[in-house]
Amino acid sequence: MRNVGILRIQEDDRAGLLDPEVLKRANELERVLFTRDDDFLTIANLYFETGESFGRIVYAHQQMASIGDCVRNLEIIAQTCLREEFINHIEYLPI
Repeated sequence: MRNVGILRIQEDDRAGLLDPEVLKRANELERVLFTRDDDFLTIANLYFETGESFGRIVYAHQQMASIGDCVRNLEIIAQTCLREEFINHIEYLPI
Protein backbone atom coordinates (compact mmCIF):
# COMPACT_ATOMS: atom_id res chain seq x y z
CA MET A 1 0.00 0.00 0.00
CA ARG A 2 1.50 3.36 -0.84
CA ASN A 3 1.85 5.91 1.89
CA VAL A 4 -0.44 8.77 0.93
CA GLY A 5 -1.19 10.15 4.38
CA ILE A 6 -4.48 10.90 6.03
CA LEU A 7 -7.25 12.76 4.28
CA ARG A 8 -10.19 13.78 6.42
CA ILE A 9 -13.51 14.23 4.65
CA GLN A 10 -13.55 17.87 5.76
CA GLU A 11 -10.16 18.47 4.12
CA ASP A 12 -11.55 17.02 0.89
CA ASP A 13 -14.34 19.65 0.96
CA ARG A 14 -16.89 16.86 1.29
CA ALA A 15 -18.21 17.51 4.81
CA GLY A 16 -21.89 16.68 5.02
CA LEU A 17 -21.83 13.81 2.51
CA LEU A 18 -24.04 10.88 3.34
CA ASP A 19 -22.18 7.74 4.38
CA PRO A 20 -22.64 5.88 1.05
CA GLU A 21 -21.16 8.88 -0.75
CA VAL A 22 -18.22 8.97 1.66
CA LEU A 23 -17.49 5.32 0.82
CA LYS A 24 -17.80 6.03 -2.90
CA ARG A 25 -15.40 8.97 -2.57
CA ALA A 26 -12.85 6.82 -0.71
CA ASN A 27 -13.10 4.28 -3.52
CA GLU A 28 -12.64 6.97 -6.18
CA LEU A 29 -9.48 8.14 -4.43
CA GLU A 30 -8.34 4.54 -3.79
CA ARG A 31 -8.19 5.29 -0.08
CA VAL A 32 -8.72 3.11 2.95
CA LEU A 33 -11.76 4.33 4.84
CA PHE A 34 -11.21 4.25 8.59
CA THR A 35 -14.36 4.65 10.62
CA ARG A 36 -15.79 4.14 14.06
CA ASP A 37 -19.32 4.51 12.65
CA ASP A 38 -21.13 1.17 12.47
CA ASP A 39 -23.44 2.52 9.75
CA PHE A 40 -20.61 1.69 7.34
CA LEU A 41 -20.93 -1.98 8.30
CA THR A 42 -24.58 -1.86 7.28
CA ILE A 43 -23.66 -0.23 3.96
CA ALA A 44 -20.95 -2.85 3.32
CA ASN A 45 -23.39 -5.68 4.07
CA LEU A 46 -25.88 -4.18 1.63
CA TYR A 47 -23.13 -4.05 -1.00
CA PHE A 48 -22.30 -7.70 -0.29
CA GLU A 49 -25.98 -8.65 -0.79
CA THR A 50 -26.36 -6.71 -4.04
CA GLY A 51 -22.96 -7.66 -5.46
CA GLU A 52 -21.82 -4.04 -5.60
CA SER A 53 -18.09 -3.66 -5.15
CA PHE A 54 -16.59 -1.60 -2.38
CA GLY A 55 -13.26 -1.53 -0.74
CA ARG A 56 -10.97 -0.60 2.02
CA ILE A 57 -13.06 -0.24 5.18
CA VAL A 58 -11.22 -0.39 8.48
CA TYR A 59 -13.62 -0.33 11.41
CA ALA A 60 -13.00 0.09 15.14
CA HIS A 61 -15.79 0.05 17.70
CA GLN A 62 -15.46 3.08 19.96
CA GLN A 63 -15.37 0.98 23.14
CA MET A 64 -13.10 -1.78 21.81
CA ALA A 65 -10.05 0.17 20.62
CA SER A 66 -8.45 3.37 21.81
CA ILE A 67 -7.34 6.02 19.35
CA GLY A 68 -3.73 5.02 20.08
CA ASP A 69 -4.54 1.38 19.27
CA CYS A 70 -6.21 2.47 16.05
CA VAL A 71 -3.23 4.56 14.97
CA ARG A 72 -0.80 1.72 15.69
CA ASN A 73 -3.00 -0.80 13.88
CA LEU A 74 -3.51 1.47 10.88
CA GLU A 75 0.23 1.91 10.64
CA ILE A 76 0.70 -1.88 10.59
CA ILE A 77 -1.98 -2.23 7.92
CA ALA A 78 -0.38 0.49 5.79
CA GLN A 79 3.03 -1.16 6.01
CA THR A 80 2.01 -4.77 5.45
CA CYS A 81 -1.14 -4.98 3.33
CA LEU A 82 -1.57 -4.82 -0.41
CA ARG A 83 -4.32 -2.66 -1.85
CA GLU A 84 -5.90 -5.72 -3.50
CA GLU A 85 -6.43 -7.26 -0.07
CA PHE A 86 -8.97 -4.59 0.76
CA ILE A 87 -11.38 -5.03 -2.12
CA ASN A 88 -14.79 -5.95 -0.66
CA HIS A 89 -13.14 -6.34 2.72
CA ILE A 90 -13.70 -5.02 6.21
CA GLU A 91 -10.84 -5.07 8.67
CA TYR A 92 -11.84 -4.89 12.33
CA LEU A 93 -9.59 -3.21 14.89
CA PRO A 94 -7.90 -3.93 17.16
CA ILE A 95 -5.94 -6.54 15.24
